[in-house]
Amino acid sequence: MSNGMDIDGESQITLTRTIDAHIDDVFAAWTDPALIEQWQADEAELDAFEGGEYKFTTFGDDEDPEDHVVSGEILQFVENEKLVMSWVHKDDEEDGEDLIFVLEIAFQAIGEDQTRLTLTERGLAHTDPESRIFSIEAWSAALEHLAEVME
Repeated sequence: MSNGMDIDGESQITLTRTIDAHIDDVFAAWTDPALIEQWQADEAELDAFEGGEYKFTTFGDDEDPEDHVVSGEILQFVENEKLVMSWVHKDDEEDGEDLIFVLEIAFQAIGEDQTRLTLTERGLAHTDPESRIFSIEAWSAALEHLAEVME
């Protein structure tokens, strides 16, 4: 597995990974709630079509007791090619603001059993260097976990 990272502009991050799995399987890992629960969230609901909605919940633990919920809408759904989602992270603070991003995942078959995945996250929150670093680290870890599950 190789990985790369491009930072283009202050409002987005882009990560690229090559995963040793067939494109059908990699796309399903992003769109099948049972598979999403193996690498990204503890509970997943997802309507796998353009205009569908989703909700991913990651349960709290001793270190961070709050559950984390991300939800949104499927803005674009092209099987085995592209998935674009609004990505809304609810802030647990009473006066906190929701963090709103657009997440675009592009899938490209490389041979029979490899897939290049390019993830781009866009949002005004990335103008803050700390949030950019946090997102890069979080998505890098998630994609690493995905690769382990798929391979």
